[in-house]
Amino acid sequence: MDFLDQVYFDNTIRSYLVVCGTILLALLLKRYLSRYLVSLFFKIVKKIWNNVSKESFVNLVAGPFEWFLVLSIAVFAIDKLNFPEVLLFTLYGHTTADILSRTGTALIIISFIRMVLRLTDFIALVLEEKANRTPDARDNQLVTFLRDFLKVIIGIMGILLIVKACFNQPLGNLLTGLSLVGAALALGAKESLENLIASFIIFIDKPFFTGDTVKVNNVAGRVEKIGLRSTRILTADKTIVTIPNKQMVDSIVDNWSMRTQRRAEIKLDLSVKTPAEKLEIIIEAIKKLLISKDELISGPGSVFLKEVSKNGITIIVEYFTDTIPLNEFDTIKQTINLDIKKILESNEVVFAGEANTIVINHEVKES
Repeated sequence: MDFLDQVYFDNTIRSYLVVCGTILLALLLKRYLSRYLVSLFFKIVKKIWNNVSKESFVNLVAGPFEWFLVLSIAVFAIDKLNFPEVLLFTLYGHTTADILSRTGTALIIISFIRMVLRLTDFIALVLEEKANRTPDARDNQLVTFLRDFLKVIIGIMGILLIVKACFNQPLGNLLTGLSLVGAALALGAKESLENLIASFIIFIDKPFFTGDTVKVNNVAGRVEKIGLRSTRILTADKTIVTIPNKQMVDSIVDNWSMRTQRRAEIKLDLSVKTPAEKLEIIIEAIKKLLISKDELISGPGSVFLKEVSKNGITIIVEYFTDTIPLNEFDTIKQTINLDIKKILESNEVVFAGEANTIVINHEVKES
């Protein structure tokens, strides 16, 4: 009898060698074969998006496609073998052969869904590159939101496909059962559902966008990501604060990026004994100073005597700048503050509270 025709576990050695050789060949050639097939598919993608990077496409899609290819070949090759009678028994009403067959199908579906998720990431990457060329931040926010939402939908469809293909369950009855279970889970996960609905409200109402500087619930910083459940904010301390979307909708959000100007205010508390003539000189000098800074500030600004009381005299200096970065705004404030300080020093102004010093003299009694 030929050695290759000897039968072990209901299969010949020849069959085992063919299956093992097929799987081994698929493992050895998976990288080259997958990249070749992905490159062919890239030609179709290139016709849709001209500015697509081939390297980024291959890096994202080739890996999942490799394992989808290997698993598909391995499952179909093993299926050609006869299931050994010695290993055939029933487990929870299902034979081991049936369980193994359904497991192989599930692995193929999982690898396929993983490949589709990577393809979704690539499409989002292409759309994000296009969105970066436009000044409108809403495009970036739309791409991120749709990417996350589509990945959730694809994941749910993958689970339903596994249930249908592997467990042979009708999807109609399954969806009916899931609707009842979903209602119960919705009551238990009320907060998570509210955050999901709030993410749609943020997307539709657009109170802020990714990259905007906002202040909400005493937290100020730049919006890094708007997810399906929460919003991440990068604070000035370089820490990430995660705020549930429901709070972002219900709370008062101060969007600093949407303001048209930056406002600066200086409050001068002068001594009540300051003569009126000197006050007029100081006010006029500060007004001329603001006019001379027209290249730094927007408009002439305003200087006015706000209050006269027994505690002192209050002069308010107010001016606006364009929506410049904060460090540039602080530099302008410093320049104007120093010039105002020079005006006050040249007029020998006394600030409120400076003359309220109490001096106690200790007299020494002579004996």
